[in-house]
Amino acid sequence: MTTNTKLNSLVFLTLVNTISNYFAKIALVLFIAIIVFLPSKTTDAQNRLNKIVIDAGHGGKDPGASGKYSREKDVVLAIALKTGQMIKQEHPEVEIIYTRKTDVFIPLKKRAEIANKANADLFISIHCNSNHSSQPHGSETYVMGLHKSEANLNVAKAENAAILFEDDYETNYDGFDPTSDESHIIFNFFQNSFIYHNLDLATKMQAQFTSKTPLRDRGVKQAGFWVLYKTTMPGVLLETGFLSNSNDEKFLNSKDGQKKLSQAIAQAVSDYKKSHDAIEVDKAKHKTQTVNSASEINNEDETKKEKVQEKPNNSSTITTTSTDKTNIEEVNKPVLNKAIYKVQFLSLSTQKKLEGKKYNALPVISSYKHKGMYRYTSGESKNYEEAIELQKVVRKAGFKDAFLVAFFNGERVSIKEARAKNNE
Repeated sequence: MTTNTKLNSLVFLTLVNTISNYFAKIALVLFIAIIVFLPSKTTDAQNRLNKIVIDAGHGGKDPGASGKYSREKDVVLAIALKTGQMIKQEHPEVEIIYTRKTDVFIPLKKRAEIANKANADLFISIHCNSNHSSQPHGSETYVMGLHKSEANLNVAKAENAAILFEDDYETNYDGFDPTSDESHIIFNFFQNSFIYHNLDLATKMQAQFTSKTPLRDRGVKQAGFWVLYKTTMPGVLLETGFLSNSNDEKFLNSKDGQKKLSQAIAQAVSDYKKSHDAIEVDKAKHKTQTVNSASEINNEDETKKEKVQEKPNNSSTITTTSTDKTNIEEVNKPVLNKAIYKVQFLSLSTQKKLEGKKYNALPVISSYKHKGMYRYTSGESKNYEEAIELQKVVRKAGFKDAFLVAFFNGERVSIKEARAKNNE
């Protein structure tokens, strides 16, 4: 390589580095903006509830629970298909995926795989209950969690027993024995990252069962179900009623009963979708505000640098402090009508008192109603940087989606507007 060539290369590299440094921050802001505002799969739309897997329990060689004249696999299939149709009528944009549409046997592992491969937003597994006694009756909704009672454990063992119909199940399920109490203990150590979503949906399910059917409300419960354990999205398992109870069996097998049950499930899903999507819209707005704030900070940094680099017309030194009495009094003067920042960490359709170890670890909790939802916030500050630190505390406490909201004179405003009012 000649000397001229080396010199030209050096000049070129220097020019590239200069341009790169100059535009680095602008490029970063533009990149973030593109990610935030890009349509379809990159905005809040991808987080909305757009894909639901409906799982009709059992099937084929696995009949599930049995009543005097009916089998669980037949009843739940009819309810599952009707539920999917009703959800589709109410929300045409939602994709409905069934684990089975006919009387075929689908391994529990395969059911979870169908949901996971589809990247579904919600998983609903529909079942019927049974008991040695004909007395128990009513509906109950389960979420993945601890066995709170022996009854919950027995329900989980009954549904997980579908594994026994599979060949080589011990290999496929890592030695898990659905008949063993010891095997079910492993679920006691499972921490469900979707627990708040699951409980919200389960509560809505039971509320709809109570209002739309004559079935007794047996409540929301927790237990270790393999099919919920292996799915990677929010989900619930419904025990629609007891085939071992004559009144429940009659209702579950009637066309009117199946219609009402399907309507109840579909309405619960619709209510959940509305609240879920509203939260995602809020998150999207927050992302937009974050990008705008990042752009503003970048512009402020550049302006400060330019001012430091500017030279005055005379030879006097530029200082950033002032001994002017008026300025000092202005700084110390109480500031009125400042915006307040709070950290929002939870939204619920109904107002509730938040209790428990996780909530006790948070700074002062307050709530406000916005767009039909009760929004819960923790702590407050009139300083943006302090609010950011407060947000870190709330996220560290386990609320990873926590974000800043701002209020001015009691009204919610954008972060950008709040910073402008506080001259930040």
